[in-house]
Amino acid sequence: MHAAQPGPGIFRGWFVVAAAFAVTFVGFGSAYTFSAFVGALQADFAASRGSVSLVFSLAGFLYFGLGVISGPLADRWGSRRLAVTGMVLTGLGLAGASAARSLAEVYVAYGLGVGLGVGCSYVPAVGAVQRWFVRRRGFASGLAVSGIGVGTLVMPPLAAFLIANLGWRDAYLLLGGLAVAVGGGMALLIENDPHARGLGPDGDPLQSAARTARPAGASVRDAVRSGQFVSLYLACLISSFGVFVPFVHLVPYALDHGVPHSSAVLLLGMIGVGSTAGRFFLGGLADRFGRRRSLLAMFAGMALALGVWAVATEVWWLAAFAFAFGVFYGGWVAVLPAVVMDCFGGRNVSGIIGILYTSVAFGTLIGPSAAGFAFDRSHSYTLPILAGVCANIIAAGILIGTSKAGAAAGAARREQPAP
Repeated sequence: MHAAQPGPGIFRGWFVVAAAFAVTFVGFGSAYTFSAFVGALQADFAASRGSVSLVFSLAGFLYFGLGVISGPLADRWGSRRLAVTGMVLTGLGLAGASAARSLAEVYVAYGLGVGLGVGCSYVPAVGAVQRWFVRRRGFASGLAVSGIGVGTLVMPPLAAFLIANLGWRDAYLLLGGLAVAVGGGMALLIENDPHARGLGPDGDPLQSAARTARPAGASVRDAVRSGQFVSLYLACLISSFGVFVPFVHLVPYALDHGVPHSSAVLLLGMIGVGSTAGRFFLGGLADRFGRRRSLLAMFAGMALALGVWAVATEVWWLAAFAFAFGVFYGGWVAVLPAVVMDCFGGRNVSGIIGILYTSVAFGTLIGPSAAGFAFDRSHSYTLPILAGVCANIIAAGILIGTSKAGAAAGAARREQPAP
């Protein structure tokens, strides 16, 4: 027997959105504090910037790459247990990093703990949201993943405050406790499907929703073999080589140009402000103007913003870059799951999103660490930043070249009934 609705007149799907918001807030907020720890880790372990950056790259590879496993498991076993497990693993990874005595131990604790934790929770939480909405799917998806933006706004300054007052080890320990208490607790609200509560998507009565007991849509095999999936995969793979460089290197870049540490950390917060705005507003606008077209605009916007970073040295220009980049990055993260749902239906949406995010995993593994090693050799970020500009232009070109054929194929697949 299922519990009663948490409040009269409130669609349960919004509670699922709130839970996904908390999971992304805690998970990615904790991960994106890493830039605030770079200097302390370099000093304590006498490490190069490239080797320290590799900690984040390994974690990012795991938390995006693990979706290929956690997504299908969520489709089969339910998203809630995956999300709760992920938040606990995130907390344990941060606590383990606080006790590390070498950079290799940070690789293991932070890389495995945070990587596996966010990987277990992110795709299941976001995938669950897609099934609860149709008419407002872009807005709901944007609201859910806006937790990443708010986490990027709140958590890095919090981490910097904790590092300054308690040291980096205690800072990681406290962040770990926050992950378990807030992220794990809110993840208990996640539910896979509105049908279990006698509802259709958007809160419509089940009998009036033109849905079967099992959501319609493509099989995972048919989806990943389609040209539309291949184009999305290639675009995300190429784009992500540059997308995650600012999350690791913006603070060191600002410090290298004479920006005070307190202001440099706040630049990550500006990415969070922009990201939150992008997720809230661009997700909703995508419902009106077309989600695939909006995804193309996100790639173009990220390329333009990274171009500003390539020439910015003053704190105000860096803040302008951070905000603009955050807007388009947030829109990308918000719109992408909804595009997958539009193209392939809901039957295996978590599994398909999980496979798609392996593209982002490879980009995250290579991009930030390569930027760090490039800096170690040249003492400049110009080359990796310009590479990020080019990568997003190429990603936009891929979508332009396949948009018409993909739209027709997606319309056909959405009509495919579940067996």
